This record gives sequence, structure tokens and C-alpha cells, in this order.
Amino acid sequence: MENEKIVVGLDIGTTKICAIVGRKNEFGKLEVLGMGKAESEGVIKGIVTNIDKTVFAIEKAVKEASDMSGIDIGVVNVGIAGQHIRSSIHHGGITRMSKDDEVSIEDVNRLTEDMYRIVIPPGSEIIHVMPQDYIVDYEEGIKDPVGMSGVKLEADFHIITAQTSAINNINKCVRRAGLEIDDLILEPLASSLAVLSEEEKEAGVCLIDIGGGTTDIAVFHDSIIRHTAVIPFGGNILTNDIQHGLMVMAKQAEQLKTRFGKAIAEEASPNEIVSIPGIRNRTAKEISVKNLSSIIQARMEEIIEMAHTEIINSGFENRLAGGIVITGGGSQLSCLKQLVEYMTGMDARIGYPNEHLGKSKLEAVKSPMYATSVGLVLSGFRSLDEREERYKEAKGSQKPAKVKKEKMNPASDFFSSILNKTKGLLIDDLDGKNEY
Repeated sequence: MENEKIVVGLDIGTTKICAIVGRKNEFGKLEVLGMGKAESEGVIKGIVTNIDKTVFAIEKAVKEASDMSGIDIGVVNVGIAGQHIRSSIHHGGITRMSKDDEVSIEDVNRLTEDMYRIVIPPGSEIIHVMPQDYIVDYEEGIKDPVGMSGVKLEADFHIITAQTSAINNINKCVRRAGLEIDDLILEPLASSLAVLSEEEKEAGVCLIDIGGGTTDIAVFHDSIIRHTAVIPFGGNILTNDIQHGLMVMAKQAEQLKTRFGKAIAEEASPNEIVSIPGIRNRTAKEISVKNLSSIIQARMEEIIEMAHTEIINSGFENRLAGGIVITGGGSQLSCLKQLVEYMTGMDARIGYPNEHLGKSKLEAVKSPMYATSVGLVLSGFRSLDEREERYKEAKGSQKPAKVKKEKMNPASDFFSSILNKTKGLLIDDLDGKNEY
């Protein structure tokens, strides 16, 4: 196991903080070695609002996952979401020295790196730069320009930005919990790795990830991510509506939603009544399941309408042969698939994160509520852009993660001290080992 790559995904969500430890088995499938979760009290709508509570929950979840897997966790892949996430399309281009030479991987990387220098609103940071289609000497619609001849290399880029303060708060929480971040990934992109098939991404598909505080949208076409968005409503607002609409406590509202709630009120029996114990010797309260479902349907219709608007805004509404895939904890709501199909006119299915999962001792990990957590582990093994992975393979050397450099520093210091003591006698022997 020492030689195997172990990846840990840390999902800092509104309702739960979940850590999953995984490795690839001999068939290339993800094997979950351990999982830990804790109630998330310091996160609201995907944004950290209480550092101490979030740090405590991270430590609890990571310890649980570490104990179960027997792995000492030090590095994690972390998801980011929230209303502050913005996505936009930008055009970039470079002029090459010679038209006779082929477009190289270095040219493509230089163009991508240039996009990190574009002007963005103050207080924001670029977290992902994803190429759409390339243009070589005004020839459009090229997916992979490497090997072509041309002077002018251009591309449209899907750029995702996040608030600097939100990123800093996540970094602070993870560091205080004694961990290092290997990569920060937009949550809908992570979820897409877990629940979407390659055929769906190629045909065109929209992922709707209904979490506790937010609903994340990701639109794919031709195996390329085309549009992302975050809606500031999730499962928690349904609980809130039930709590105020039926005059019950928050815990009772959550239980009513998960056990008896339906996304379509007509599917609920008008005669079905749920009795809730009264507070402090008061008489029990009777709740009509039909009324409960009416409250749920009203809010779900609003969320689906906003998601449908994002699909229309992407410009790919009529090109999504794969329809809609619904995942996240909120996707487990009864009759939701039918409501989505009715409101959007598109085919829909519930997305379970078992697309790339191998045999696992933990059956719970196959629930849609762990789609993001599983996706964060998968992202550690796989690039978000397939083409980038091919470029790395072709180059023959994978870019080392930041954390690996930090891990090497003690060794580097050790060699430096030897060099100083021997006054250059071992320079020739140890020179190559110092290049970290």
C-alpha cells in the first residue's frame, strides 16, 4: 500500500462535512478505504461563517476516516461552492514564432497560463481555467490543436472565479485542522466526475446537484464543460419552509421532509395524516401529508425553474441529448425526477456515485448525498479536462503537487547541510537530488 496513491476528498458542505479516503484497484475503479462525517454548523450556503466550529467538524470527520482506513491523512482535495462563484467565457490567443513548427503542448499551456492573468473583479480569484474550442489560423472548432501547423493559436476559455475571502477561510480551516490542500475544486465539477458517464458528457447533459445550502449546475457538451452556476437554495430551505408553514420544530421538519415529503403534492394521499408529539405536555399535532407536499412542491418548482433558466442561459438547451442528472442529498426527495421532467421537458435520472466505484465495504458511499465527496477523491486521480491529462502523459512528466514540494523540504535541507559541512566535496553526487 505504501507505493499506491491514496487520495482524500474533503467536502465542506452546509449540512455535513465529509472526508473519504480512496485508492484505485487493479481494475482502475475507486475503492473507498474509509469515510468520516460530522455535522456542519459553521457553514451557511457553502460559505464558512464560523472558523472554530468548521475546524472542529473537519477534525472529527478526518479522524473518523483516518481510523477506519488506517491511513494517516495529511493532504486533502477540497470542494468549494457558494453564491459567490462566477463563471464566464473569455477569448485568448498567442502568436507563435514559426508557422512551420507544429503546435506543441508548451504552446497550449502558455495560452492557458495567460488566461490566469486576465483582469477580474477585485476580491476574486480564478480557480479553474477550462479551454472550450481552439482556433488555429482562423480555423475554428478544433478540440485538440497539438500537432497542427499555424502561427496564431486562439481559444475560448470557461473561467470560474471565487471570492478571495471565501477561499482564504477554507484554507484557514483546513490548515488549522492540521491538513494541507492539494487542490481546490468547484463542487459541481467534482460531482460530475462521480455520477456522469463519458457518453452523457459527449451527448450533452446537465448536472443538478441539490445540496443543503446550494444547488450547483454544470452543463457538458462534446465532453467539455460549457457552463456552471450556483443557485443559493438547497434542501435546507425546504426544511425552513416546512418549519414555518406547519409550525413545527426544525428537527421535526427535517424528518417530515425526508420520510413523508413528496415533490408532487398530487402523489400524496389526502387522507394520510402524520402525528407529531406536542411540546411540553401539549397535545399531539396532526400534519396532512398533502399539505406538507404542497409546501415542498412550491419551493422545488422555484429551484427547478432557476436551474432551467441556467440551462437556457448556457445556450445548450436544445443540444442536451443526455437530459438532466439530479444528484446530491436533495435528489432523494420522492417524485423529484417526475417534477423535473414535467417542468423542463427533458429526460432526467437520479445520479448515484457508483459510475467509477469498485467493491466497497461502505454501502452508504453509493448514496447521491456523497456524490461530491466521491468526486473530490476521483479528481485527485484524474484531471477535470481530459485533454490536459493527455498532454501530461505525452510530456512524460506530471506536474508535481504543491504539497509534495513541501514534504520534500526536510530532505532538501538535510542535503544542504551535508553540502555545507563537506565544503563542496559532495556537490557532484548530490546535485541531482536537490532539484525539488
